Amino acid sequence: MLTGLSWLALEVKSLAAARSFYEGVLELPVRSAGAERTGANTDETHTANEVVFAAGDTDLVCRRPTGVPRGGLHTHFAFSIPAAEYDDWWTRLTEAFGYDLEEFRFGSAKSLYLYDPDGNCVELGQGDVAGPGIDGIFEVVLEVESLARAESFYAALGFETVDRGDDRRRVRMDGPMALELWEPQLGIADGRGGVHVDLGFEVDDLEDVVSAVDDRARSLERREKRVVVRDPDGHHLTFRSVTG
Repeated sequence: MLTGLSWLALEVKSLAAARSFYEGVLELPVRSAGAERTGANTDETHTANEVVFAAGDTDLVCRRPTGVPRGGLHTHFAFSIPAAEYDDWWTRLTEAFGYDLEEFRFGSAKSLYLYDPDGNCVELGQGDVAGPGIDGIFEVVLEVESLARAESFYAALGFETVDRGDDRRRVRMDGPMALELWEPQLGIADGRGGVHVDLGFEVDDLEDVVSAVDDRARSLERREKRVVVRDPDGHHLTFRSVTG
């Protein structure tokens, strides 16, 4: 049903500070900043209150809180980097910028963790990507009130549960990216699930989305080539048709 992740939007206090971190430290190219522009992966209009970065084929949107959707707060999410670049990133972030990083291993793959200026827990994880540098967003964590309700909602959209936390208060689901649903808690590096997160997805059939979640969503609005949904926990989801 869902064919790709178009964007992840974060709420920031200072666009300048966000740009310094994501462009200056993490070397993400800027797609747009300071003027109205239609995004590369969507017909949404980005405004002067946003800076849009290219994380591979996915947009990372940093947005000042001037309207709805606001963008996510304290959101833990993960960027993909080529496995061979991991040590270079560790050296760069610790020696050139002075970050006190945390590291975790998932089987043979390693991830490092740091925080952006707005308290989002940013993971750089080894992946099978071309690079160079950050090449995609492979995981987003949402905070939810009821794990069973949230899991059912995203399963209806085609996400598949692949793991459960030992405390049974979180699940990991596979889809266009890995989606983790957490009841309120602290994770690795004290990361937290995001609240009122704004996600954009590509979809091959909008009617499938409507059928799947119309009776589950807080709200559902049809727009030209798009369906805009708020999930049961208030996360803002936009589904855009890729078939015209």
